[in-house]
Amino acid sequence: MADIKGVCSDRFDAVRTALEKNLDSGEELGASIVLDVDGDVVVDLWGGFADEARTTPWAKDTIVNVWSSTKTLTSLSALILVDRGELDLYAPVSTYWPEFAANGKQGVEVRHLLAHTSGVSGWDQPVTTEDMYDWELSTSRLAAQAPWWEPGSASGYHAANQGHLVGEVVRRVSGKPLKQFVAEEIAGPLGADVQIGAVESDWARIAEVIPPPPSPIDFGSLDQNGPVYRTFTGPGLNAATANTPAWRRADMGAVNGHTNARGMARALSVVARGGEVDGVRLLSPATIDMIFDEQANGVDLVLGVPLRWGMGFGLPQLDTLPYVPDEKICFWGGWGGSVIIMDLGRRMTISYMMNKMAPGIIGSVRSESYVRPIYEALAA
Repeated sequence: MADIKGVCSDRFDAVRTALEKNLDSGEELGASIVLDVDGDVVVDLWGGFADEARTTPWAKDTIVNVWSSTKTLTSLSALILVDRGELDLYAPVSTYWPEFAANGKQGVEVRHLLAHTSGVSGWDQPVTTEDMYDWELSTSRLAAQAPWWEPGSASGYHAANQGHLVGEVVRRVSGKPLKQFVAEEIAGPLGADVQIGAVESDWARIAEVIPPPPSPIDFGSLDQNGPVYRTFTGPGLNAATANTPAWRRADMGAVNGHTNARGMARALSVVARGGEVDGVRLLSPATIDMIFDEQANGVDLVLGVPLRWGMGFGLPQLDTLPYVPDEKICFWGGWGGSVIIMDLGRRMTISYMMNKMAPGIIGSVRSESYVRPIYEALAA
């Protein structure tokens, strides 16, 4: 039987059972799950192993690269600046980043970056993963290139580069690189164990990322001028790269956040709890309401599934995630299945972070096995 540690209210015992089942079967290697209801942490579980060799148990303070769940921290950073009156979501990006107006992007607004509708969902070729580590190079290239579709007309998931796009706006407005902004304006004030990249002193507690099965996408059959091919090859990412020092040192707010379920829930519960956590206010209710201003609703040009985008967060779309109710909820997740859900009606935050990546990009069978019983218990 899996050795699961932490606390779990009897009401949500099905979550513990699901975690035990997934660890015992080998579907899960190591994982953490948190349910925060208006500041009351009723589920805080962790278990399994931090490494593929199963020599290091997943500990209370184990952290892991959470892929695109990182984007929620990046969006929160932008919204904090909006709340302070320093950033206008409806202003052209070039208001803050003049170089971005090049090549037909003068009409791209900040909201288009947050909602994945800018037309700039990756880098023009040739580009490598290592290029992403060089902030000046990577952002200057994004500023110079033309959009791949009409900005604002549809979403096309900004898979690897949204952190560079939004992060450069954050840097221009605040004077702080994105990773510094997250450290000083989110993690520090809230006491949340979250960071973009990972400082070297934390490397010993980072769980090893276990790549997912090979992608079912046949890239050879795709239109090489289309956004799917251009996004996923601009650059193509090898999940094992997340285990390297260069990846951990980089500032990539779309893909290299390091945290666990507890840290993520602490940071993002500020959205579910009206903008304030334990006396620390980061957002006003009016700014939180902006998250739910729908920016796109339809089949995403990159992911090929129906998505609804608000300002920086996904909104419920029952065709894609049927286990997330169509209520005042915002969320996103990461490659391999991690997920963070903010349910404003219940002032509730659900967080699941793990190291063995499942197939797919949005959710997984495992994430559903934890989220669905939470909502079933609440409905009982």
